[in-house]
Amino acid sequence: MSEKLQKVLSRVGLGSRREIEGWIAEGRVSVNDRIAVLGDRVLLTDLVKVDGKLVDLTENALLPARVLLYYKPEGEICTSDDPEGRKTVFSALPHLPIGRWIMVGRLDINTSGLLLFTTDGELANRLMHPSYEIEREYVVRVFGEVDKTILDTLQTGVNLEDGPAKFDLIKDAGGEGINHWYRVVLKEGRNREVRRLWESQGVKVSRLLRVRFGTIALPRTIQSGQYYEMSIEEINQLRQLVDMSAYEVQKVPLRHNTIRRRHALVTKRNTIFNRR
Repeated sequence: MSEKLQKVLSRVGLGSRREIEGWIAEGRVSVNDRIAVLGDRVLLTDLVKVDGKLVDLTENALLPARVLLYYKPEGEICTSDDPEGRKTVFSALPHLPIGRWIMVGRLDINTSGLLLFTTDGELANRLMHPSYEIEREYVVRVFGEVDKTILDTLQTGVNLEDGPAKFDLIKDAGGEGINHWYRVVLKEGRNREVRRLWESQGVKVSRLLRVRFGTIALPRTIQSGQYYEMSIEEINQLRQLVDMSAYEVQKVPLRHNTIRRRHALVTKRNTIFNRR
């Protein structure tokens, strides 16, 4: 059965669907020696090239995705390459023999905490799509006077420059005076949304840490700059959030099992790694 071109390429691990749609619009993708257009559908037997290089559409077709949970420190930027030479989140990740790491959303340079990476572009696309309303939870320290009216307004909703926004939950997390901590939850990931919501009420964010994405929480045992490779069971939790079928581990091809076992021997899979 044919599938949309960008969906197939994202599943191979070349990028997110949105990113690949951009490549198609730029004329960088061809199907059976014809320049592809948005809306094209392909079979796994079709000859697909990106920038002139043939893509093996069956490479990852039956292989479970890999997902990393990374504890991003402040000061790192969420891009694969920075012209200013600043450290990027990708510099801490392990090398992939097949495909590449795709970042699920992003955190600004001054925000730390949980950041997910996967080799499955379709999974990344769904996790980022606002229609799934996946909760993001943050711990935030604010500087300024915060009263009940402000808290009620932030949960009722305010108009930002890119549309209405609100917190679905705000919980007092302690503190004294005008420096106070809160736990906040929202169901979308617009640029600097947490900071802009507080700033709309004249309150400055002095510290921001993401501690949860959907059902996945930042482990207490992980330190800033470390990553944790998720198990198949944990990956299936994420897939369930976005209406994707669960992996049946016993049906994983032997070749892939061998790769994963070898990887486990080298890196002690499902433990914490520090690449800093």
